[in-house]
Amino acid sequence: QVQLVESGGGLVQAGGSLRLSCAASGRTNTMAWFRQAPGKEREFAAVINRSGVITTYADSVKGRFTISRDNTKNTVVLQMNSLKPEDTAVYYCAATLGLAILRSRNEYDYWGQGTQVTVSS
Repeated sequence: QVQLVESGGGLVQAGGSLRLSCAASGRTNTMAWFRQAPGKEREFAAVINRSGVITTYADSVKGRFTISRDNTKNTVVLQMNSLKPEDTAVYYCAATLGLAILRSRNEYDYWGQGTQVTVSS
């Protein structure tokens, strides 16, 4: 069983930046970030493969968010720039032992507890 722990959320003004980190207790392959705004379903934000070479982003965050990982530390990072009020959500780290690049939350085996990101206008 892999445990995921997120950190780095907080309150920021529109146009600002935040850096989210997710520490895994063991080896994982594909890792991703999802987010869930109040009253909405959890949605895909970004995904990265085991080697870190392949990344994919939701259209809503493309060009503003960057996902990266450090396998020596079993961590994945989401750098969020040019934040908008509509980015306000609880952000979740997810991981799977599979190798495919996946956008569906149903494909992930492990989840963190979530970290709140609030962007004020």
